[in-house]
Amino acid sequence: MSDENNFLIQDLENKIDLLIKRFNEQKGIIDSYVHREREWKKNKILLGKEIAVLEKKLNYKNNNE
Repeated sequence: MSDENNFLIQDLENKIDLLIKRFNEQKGIIDSYVHREREWKKNKILLGKEIAVLEKKLNYKNNNE
């Protein structure tokens, strides 16, 4: 009976290890996606600010001609 219990415990430990590995893989994928998304948003904001500055310069130049 103890051999059967040991087998069940070992089987459960193996399944838990696999689940933890899969969780860590998925967490890594999600973290990578979140990082790329934040970089994209940051770049979008910076480009939006640049566009606004250029539009102001263009409008200023057109109004003074």
